[in-house]
Amino acid sequence: MSDPANAFPMATEVPTAPTSGMEDVDAFRARSRRWLAENMTPLHQREAQAAPRNDDDDVQHARDLMARIYEAGFAGICFPKQYGGQGLSVAHMRAWSEEAQHYEMPSRFNTPTMTIIMPTLLDYGSEAQKMEHIPKTLRGEELWVQFLSEPTGGSDLAGAITKATPNGQGFIVNGSKIWSTEAHCSDYCLCLCRTNWDVPKHQGLSMLLLKIHQPGIHVEQIRQVDGSMEFCQEFLDDVAVPLENLVGAEDDGWAVALRLLHHERAAVGKASPFGVTMPMGITVQVGARRAVSGAEDPLVEMTKQLNLGSDPVVRQLVAQGRILSLIQSALVERVSTGIESGVFPSSAGALQKLSNATTGIARSELALEIAGTGAAAWLKPGLVSQQAAFFLGRQALGLAGGSNEIQRNIISERVLGLPREWAPDKGVPFKDVRRNTMPTRDSA
Repeated sequence: MSDPANAFPMATEVPTAPTSGMEDVDAFRARSRRWLAENMTPLHQREAQAAPRNDDDDVQHARDLMARIYEAGFAGICFPKQYGGQGLSVAHMRAWSEEAQHYEMPSRFNTPTMTIIMPTLLDYGSEAQKMEHIPKTLRGEELWVQFLSEPTGGSDLAGAITKATPNGQGFIVNGSKIWSTEAHCSDYCLCLCRTNWDVPKHQGLSMLLLKIHQPGIHVEQIRQVDGSMEFCQEFLDDVAVPLENLVGAEDDGWAVALRLLHHERAAVGKASPFGVTMPMGITVQVGARRAVSGAEDPLVEMTKQLNLGSDPVVRQLVAQGRILSLIQSALVERVSTGIESGVFPSSAGALQKLSNATTGIARSELALEIAGTGAAAWLKPGLVSQQAAFFLGRQALGLAGGSNEIQRNIISERVLGLPREWAPDKGVPFKDVRRNTMPTRDSA
């Protein structure tokens, strides 16, 4: 069975176990444990401290943590040494994740910066792009975001109409992007643009590397139902992008986008080797700045806080949540092993992503049942209020990295080999395809 994702360059192949010359995993774990205990703040202590006052403070705090980890030689564990990483195996990354789960980590850098965008640059970036940006990111100097979704696009990413017009020296970009997580406090982005309107939609896209805070780019935050404003919409008006900021080949941006989505599915499905992976019992909101809890399952911890441990119904709900997490953990392990061994195509990562979304949504509903009326209107910060906020944003799990419906299409077509659904725009030059009009800043 042909799988488009398998045709990608595999610069991000990481050994699953130590190879010759690598540090022993147990020795690495012991060294990590000592350093973390001496240099990082345990989560339970951090939660008791005053949080950073605003986004700027929070971002600077994350940069400081990232720099501290880099200086100690623990940043970019699975990134190549020539780009500032440690050049170690997945086993080393898992050991670090297991030890680091008890401590405050620079979560803003985890996803999408470390787990999605930097691996995509490893695959498709020029040597100059990799040498310029990966080391800076590992040092905490650059925070990245994706400019992919558009206000009129829905789930049809290949139907992007943000326009990048070649001008001999590079491109002039006009259009709008949306649902970009924390773009207002990020430094750079990968932006998918239309560069050729005379070919079918998948063949006329290019991926560009943009500095966000520059003339021509206006970022507006979007207020969510819980009052948070992590998502943004961007308006791009005559933004000049030099040719050296093209990632991959001109008009071949769909290949880059597919590889990016491969990494995103792995990240959201908790299977990426490039960032800290929380244990399966921990529920962390997509885009959350820090973990909700330490090593203990939030459902268990909340049950203890509410003194409901003897309630048979609550105990059944906790057990149900634990079973879901164990199944999710086993599925991630099985699919990851299958992809690494070549038994599964790389697009099988959609199974991990879909499972994580459905599991997370189900657990958020269980948490609400356990919390009861305390989650309906909370008065003070704490685990109950965190779980209530997670419930309000639970559907994001089924959208980030591609909607559940898209994942099911990928599984049916690329994993099971079922026929592709009919598409009216297949083979049609994009200029002739019926589409919506790009909103302007005034109209939005």
